Amino acid sequence: MSDEPRQSAEEMLGRLSGALSPWRRIRGAVALLAGLAGAIFMVALWATEPGPLPDGTRLAFALLTTFCLAWVGYGCWAVLRRAPLYALDQVVAAWLALAASVLTTVVTVTVTALRGPGPVPALAAGVVFVAVAVALVVRAHVRRAALLRRKRDLEER
Repeated sequence: MSDEPRQSAEEMLGRLSGALSPWRRIRGAVALLAGLAGAIFMVALWATEPGPLPDGTRLAFALLTTFCLAWVGYGCWAVLRRAPLYALDQVVAAWLALAASVLTTVVTVTVTALRGPGPVPALAAGVVFVAVAVALVVRAHVRRAALLRRKRDLEER
């Protein structure tokens, strides 16, 4: 037997994972700054248009600004957290990337189908981005599930 007091699973995993690594903080800060720069750029571009914009263009500006602000929120959350909670940061970032890539693909394919030579190049590029985002979502969920399984195993002991 051991003379050490029995620790909960939360305490054991807290000791194993430690504080947020410098690379995760940097990634969070990059997401925060990129989202903020994108939001400022989109709002400035939208506000300086000389005349009224078509509804589709206004919708595109609003959606892009919303996604930039979502990345700002994620960046703030990632930087301010002391430690990642069972890879939840990866799951949130992966779902944000998937939502942004799907919506961007839909808008781009729609615009090129209506105005351009055809939607095939836009669709091909969009499928690549969506496939990468789906792979990130799957990987994030697998990692989170493994950590939660590990937590359950430690709690059962």
